[in-house]
Amino acid sequence: MIALMRPKQWVKNGFVLAPMLFAGKFLDASVVAHAFFATLFFCLASSATYIVNDLRDIEDDRRHPRKSKSRPLASGVVSVPLALAMLMALYGILIYAWFVAPKVMPVIFAYMLLNLAYTFVLKHQPVVDIFTVAIGFVLRVYAGAMALALPMSDWMFITTLCLALYLAAVKRRQELQLNGTQGRKLLEKYSVSLVDRYAEMSATGALVFYSMFVMSAKPQLVYTVPLVLFGLFRYWYVVEELDGGESPTDALLADWQLLLTVVSWVGVCVWALWPVKG
Repeated sequence: MIALMRPKQWVKNGFVLAPMLFAGKFLDASVVAHAFFATLFFCLASSATYIVNDLRDIEDDRRHPRKSKSRPLASGVVSVPLALAMLMALYGILIYAWFVAPKVMPVIFAYMLLNLAYTFVLKHQPVVDIFTVAIGFVLRVYAGAMALALPMSDWMFITTLCLALYLAAVKRRQELQLNGTQGRKLLEKYSVSLVDRYAEMSATGALVFYSMFVMSAKPQLVYTVPLVLFGLFRYWYVVEELDGGESPTDALLADWQLLLTVVSWVGVCVWALWPVKG
């Protein structure tokens, strides 16, 4: 039952906390509470979109070599009526959440509408599908900014977009590399070499824009740039040599060096941006 909500994928919603981290407001209890609730509601919204996607793709997932075993609906572990009941419950909680976080929920509902469009239309459009996934990550960061009543940095917007495009392109690459076009017709319109170039371009953009952001706006974070560079190198190694990357979350949680890099990056950011009293 819980697997239907894909709690492991909630790691992606850590992007909601980015504005709080870069604003250096992680010692303010009120700010932390607002960021926490925004992240929680985004987790529930993402789970709702996963359920809709699984309901829509149940037949395709049953033909997929991996998803036929890992997806609760495709494998028969969870029934369709039970999935619909959980979906309605999540929608009910999110409607109530509008009164708890009125500034954040419009962004979350925009994310849900985008994913509905993705599930039924956009996921079948090459290139558009990759950008749709990436925009979902940008909306996570934007929700975090709205939760704190902060403007979203232009640097944060473009860096997040490039990083998300990189992850989405790598995901498509691994789906092609490991499963071919089986289970997803869209993959017939891609090639490994094409999405490799997409990934390389996006990774380069993410590194360049992040470095420019650090040098111009947050010079105290200069020591995080090598960590970002190592993380990109390590992730590509996990993809190329260890056949990871079809699920970015699984790749992160399964590789201790990659996980340590992310934890170290967060630690250095907290240390560098620690609020100075007086």
